Amino acid sequence: MTTPAPATALPVVASQLDALPFRNPDLPVEQRVADLLGRLTLDEKLSLLHQSQAAIPRLDIPYFKAGTEALHGVAWSNDIDDGWKQVLADRATVFPQAVGLASTWDPALVRRVGSAVGDEARAYNTLNPRQWGLQVWAPVVNLLRDPRWGRNEEGYSEDPLLTSEIATAYGKGLSGDDPTYLKTAPVLKHFYAYNNETNRSASSSNLRQQLRHEYEYAAFRPAIEAGAATGVMASYNKVNGRPTHVDRALNEDVRSWTDETLYNMSDAWGPHAVTQAQHFYDDETVAYAHVLKAGLDAFVVDDSNSKPMIATLKDALARGLITEADVDRAVTHALTIRCRLGHFDPDGGPYAGASPDVLDSPAHRRLNRKTAEEALVLLRNDDDLLPLDPKQTTKVAVVGPLADSLFSDWYGGKLPYEVTPLDGIRERLGKDAVVTSVEGLDRVALRDTTTGRYLSATGTTSADRVVGTEGEPGEAAQWDVNEWMADVATLRNAGNGRYLTGNFGPFNTSATIPTGWYVQQQFRFEEQPDGTVLLQYIGYETNEPWWWIPGHYVTVAPDGTVGTGTKEQAARFDREVLRDGAAEAAAAAAEADAVVAVVGSNPFVYGREVHDRASTALGGSQQDLLEAVQQANPRAAVVLESSYPVTMDVDPGALLWTTHAGSETGNAVAATLFGDSNPSGRLTQTWYRSDADLPEDVFDYDIVKTGQTYLYFEGEPGYPFGHGLSYTDFRYSDLRVDSKRVGQDGRITVTVDVTNTGSRAGAEVVQLYSHQRTSRATQPLQELEDFRRVTLAPGRTVTVRFRVNADQLAHWDVTRERWVVERSTYDLMVGSSAEDIRQTTAVDVAGEVIPPRNLALETVAENFDDYDGALLVPTTKERGTSVAAGDRQAWVKFAASGLDRPTGFTASVAKATQGAGTLEVRLDSPTGPLLATAPVSTGGEYDYTEVSVDTLLDDVSGLRDVYLVLSPGVRVATFSLS
Repeated sequence: MTTPAPATALPVVASQLDALPFRNPDLPVEQRVADLLGRLTLDEKLSLLHQSQAAIPRLDIPYFKAGTEALHGVAWSNDIDDGWKQVLADRATVFPQAVGLASTWDPALVRRVGSAVGDEARAYNTLNPRQWGLQVWAPVVNLLRDPRWGRNEEGYSEDPLLTSEIATAYGKGLSGDDPTYLKTAPVLKHFYAYNNETNRSASSSNLRQQLRHEYEYAAFRPAIEAGAATGVMASYNKVNGRPTHVDRALNEDVRSWTDETLYNMSDAWGPHAVTQAQHFYDDETVAYAHVLKAGLDAFVVDDSNSKPMIATLKDALARGLITEADVDRAVTHALTIRCRLGHFDPDGGPYAGASPDVLDSPAHRRLNRKTAEEALVLLRNDDDLLPLDPKQTTKVAVVGPLADSLFSDWYGGKLPYEVTPLDGIRERLGKDAVVTSVEGLDRVALRDTTTGRYLSATGTTSADRVVGTEGEPGEAAQWDVNEWMADVATLRNAGNGRYLTGNFGPFNTSATIPTGWYVQQQFRFEEQPDGTVLLQYIGYETNEPWWWIPGHYVTVAPDGTVGTGTKEQAARFDREVLRDGAAEAAAAAAEADAVVAVVGSNPFVYGREVHDRASTALGGSQQDLLEAVQQANPRAAVVLESSYPVTMDVDPGALLWTTHAGSETGNAVAATLFGDSNPSGRLTQTWYRSDADLPEDVFDYDIVKTGQTYLYFEGEPGYPFGHGLSYTDFRYSDLRVDSKRVGQDGRITVTVDVTNTGSRAGAEVVQLYSHQRTSRATQPLQELEDFRRVTLAPGRTVTVRFRVNADQLAHWDVTRERWVVERSTYDLMVGSSAEDIRQTTAVDVAGEVIPPRNLALETVAENFDDYDGALLVPTTKERGTSVAAGDRQAWVKFAASGLDRPTGFTASVAKATQGAGTLEVRLDSPTGPLLATAPVSTGGEYDYTEVSVDTLLDDVSGLRDVYLVLSPGVRVATFSLS
């Protein structure tokens, strides 16, 4: 066998380029990529492992930049010539936020949206191929397990099936319909178990096997299997103590879901985090080697400068930590996707040369409006307050802080035009109606009680510092206060219209809107017993952006200098109300024959990337406004615009929810308020009644134990998963199945008749749920199996048909580490939400009976059935998961284990802390009969040793629950009772 000579960097004559195999579109992609790989030098190969891939002129290979944000429209890209500088798309269509797209429950529509976004990404690529790459970082499929997550608006649902259906539709639209070529190359974000921003790079998601497979993987896997994504992006967090950037699941699990070549990405800075934030490895060369070997093919580090990465990987090669075969494997993945994007075709492939005319085109505006309308969810409609009759509506009051405002978000582009709710209502009613608007914000002056000075603006630049002024408060000393969510407020100066801002002081009024990576326009009023208030700055800018720095309060010096200090140093302000916003809104409401109050969140305030929320409560000032308006006019309709579920103490008679839905928000709202559009959106996550229904913090990922999401929540939700009202009514009847008994390989056909019994045409989302009555494991209360969106004219009936494969009812069997369809009776339920079940039937499935555990065989400790205080941690840096006790005793349970007089106990154990520890085996409970005690000596968190001891009890046999009880610091990987 002859070893091929290494590639050289000799140029290829231009006339010969098109004759090279990698340039030939008629050859298979694999052959073209193999040809090109063989022509590259080592340095050229290494350069292709970076996000910013330099051109290779000698082969006429253009520059390639991975990563354009396209979550709900082309949003932004990084400036490759100016480091990590955000360049915002200012001509792209901004569709509803991702959670709004999913609220349509309409995969066909979402696929059209994805296709439109793909077209616009191509158009931007035509305008500037160096700036706008064709690998798009979307969709986000992280499950909306906890509504306090700062990035809630980026995901689709708390349910994995709905998430995967919408993600597959959006990804298919982005990818295009060509069997070989890609319109764009979508990447799923963020793999995996990522649903908190607080300490996101340092925290670890404790994820037991059941939820890894049934919940987390279930959101990612279908889109990969369907070819709707070309790879995944690793998340910032750790899972079971191991950074996702070095998790071998990227190769061993994710790549097993498809025969297609995947191109997996790091998140921005993620490879650095392995050493700098997570301290998993001390040596960055070692860390980079493991990033590559784990299955990531692109390093998104050091902005557009690939040289440091190349040097680090060369060091890894020189030290034998990786081989050139490892490099070739990753480069092959990168080249395959680039080939499918048409980068090596002489003409750029079938999607090349997209016209910029598609940007914000009339067709995309129409699609945007339709999507915004379908995404609207009518949460409540007492006494049929909605729709409003436009013929009887001559005087309308549109009140609230969002009545005449629209917002984009961090992953949204600049709105090319804006139709606010006020605009939409005025347009819908025309000139014959009088439409007035009141923002409803309190205007206050803040007088320092010590100095008598008023907090005042001095200009609109960052150099124009806010000061304390003497005398009567003019406009420069007046502030419009909005408590957006919870008690987090912004202060807008009445004199110049700018927001109070600053990086922990000094403060100024240079900000036109609350925005930025660090949102510096956020404040909190703290009421004092003497009636004064303190003003706390709660913007963020630190070296570690996940860390909240408390205790910065506004101070006023005797000479009027404004700064920050401790709570003890804080200025005590008299909050002088110059204009009562709620009273002003109520007065407008009292004089109108129709009232629309528009309230909600700002996507940059109180929660976004790098910052979670502590509460889902609507801001106090907005709740005061709603209460005053409803007292003045009980038939007021409320429009709530938010990126996540919201709680409030006020109970509106009519409540219409929308995400921040882009340029067409106002038209969609108006069409729905006045009945031109019948609301058909449905909630994709549970809206809890209060924060008390949520766990203490956002770090507990075990939704089974915490009772989170509709799958396991046993309380009464405010609004349930799948909920959404209509202006018409639907009757469900004659639910039937083709067979009452099927085998584990069989299929169940479920049909139900749905009739529109109302007087309006409307769309209903028919939802099919299942529940397994008996099981060895804890099963969901109900689980979405399928859904159909049907549109019916009044009086019409449609037969909705679902086909459910029995293996769709499978769950993960921890005793054998595989999927199993258990023998059981399964309830099949159809309805309009998880709580509004209209028809139920049952089917017997002749599945397996899970045998008792055989603990005489080596048992992996992480495959427990229940636990308390146990952490999941890496067994070795590279592979395996162990059970560990932290700073207190922990236990894990192995239920229904078959014991046959065991005489010995063997375990692979370690201890992460100093001193001796114990591993106990107990029966029936954590404090039950002691079967064995094994000593665990000091070693290290990865220093496992085998311990063996005799059992203490005679004649132990039959089915028993076995508990391992770990003293603090003890870790166990495997064990057996022989």
